[in-house]
Amino acid sequence: MATRWGIVSAGKISSDFVSSLKALPESEHKVVAVAARSLQNAQEFAKKYGIEKAYSSYDDLGKDPHVDVVYIGTVQSHHLSVSVALMRAGKHILCEKPLCINVKEVKEMIKVAKEQKVFMMEAVWSRFFPAYKELEKRLKAGEIGQVRHVIASFGKDLRHFQRLQNIATGGGVTLDIGIYPIQLVSFVMGGDKPLKIVGTGHQTSAGTGVEESIGSTLLYSDGRIASISASFVADLPSEAFIIGSKGTIKIPYPMWCPETIEGPSGTMTVKLPKTGYEFNFDNSQGLMYEAMEVRRCLQQGLLESPGMPHSESLTVAEIVQAVRMQAGTAYPQD
Repeated sequence: MATRWGIVSAGKISSDFVSSLKALPESEHKVVAVAARSLQNAQEFAKKYGIEKAYSSYDDLGKDPHVDVVYIGTVQSHHLSVSVALMRAGKHILCEKPLCINVKEVKEMIKVAKEQKVFMMEAVWSRFFPAYKELEKRLKAGEIGQVRHVIASFGKDLRHFQRLQNIATGGGVTLDIGIYPIQLVSFVMGGDKPLKIVGTGHQTSAGTGVEESIGSTLLYSDGRIASISASFVADLPSEAFIIGSKGTIKIPYPMWCPETIEGPSGTMTVKLPKTGYEFNFDNSQGLMYEAMEVRRCLQQGLLESPGMPHSESLTVAEIVQAVRMQAGTAYPQD
């Protein structure tokens, strides 16, 4: 039986997610409903993608007995309220990253998921790309020996996206794209919590209360260290290096959604399938990988994914919060 998806929000990332499912068998993934703040937007989205039901209320989608799991593509400032309402309606959840605005909210979302006994995963799609799976395999095989240092960056000139500079919608570079090098570091470090986090950054020149660029050093046990940077005013290399005692693994641009990984044992490339659909963001066809993981977990009766467990969503949130607060960003939710 197909996993029946409901979609919350008819924005660009939701559009890319639904388009990505077109590469997967309809016998495994089927979008059956969409909800948006306006019925017209929901109906237009439904018509475009051949979705049967359109709702103007997230609560109405939550009451739909034909929806198994909901993909939440709202702005991050609404993640907590929308996710909690739907989980209390008995729905499984795949919520876009960042899971929430701060650590307090992440703890609340995890608490509700456990209370309701529903599956909940932060949509850190990077984790489920073949390149990341290959990275995990190579690290476990000891290809580069003991990990010593991780260097990762993500930066693009994204100042035309107003929400990134709006504190009310959870703007700021760390929460939006800085989370990608942070999650990679956490991935490589096996989910360990850093011993020390040192961060700094620049606030937007417009004085909007959020940071536009950050740099951070993360100190880990056993001599491990990481250096990360993120910016939405500069084009950074947006690649990553995992340096060990025996060699180095490189994740080329784009490190957050790569098709290639390079290392001592060679280069592996897995190209994304072409579906004929247009996407709003780089390599968004790869969103299908996280959908496949959700289906796998649901079929096995899991309430969280081993690839992005609740504990690691919390660790990543703790790092993000420490870095952006040291860069001078505090949200009303704090």
